[in-house]
Amino acid sequence: MHPSQNPQAGVVGPEGQRITLETLPPPNTRRWVIRRKAEVVVAVRGGLLTLEDACKRYSLTVEEFLSWQRAIDQHGLPGLRTTRLQDYRAGSLKSPPARSRAAE
Repeated sequence: MHPSQNPQAGVVGPEGQRITLETLPPPNTRRWVIRRKAEVVVAVRGGLLTLEDACKRYSLTVEEFLSWQRAIDQHGLPGLRTTRLQDYRAGSLKSPPARSRAAE
């Protein structure tokens, strides 16, 4: 039986905890903290949910989900921080803008 067909099936989460369909973030989640995003990515990668099921369940676009997956692959869990997302998407952390002499 495929894990997504068995609600008791689980995968190991980003913090080492067992994740099942019942422990995934609720479908009405609106505040996506790092841990919740990572749990959904792990659930899809582990076969607990299909990509289509995850997108439908959480009202995500495929691109949004794939951006979470890329962020984890490229930068680990810190890549999922929404406040840093633009910096990570650019490929590297931006350095602070150079101060001009006129500002001194």
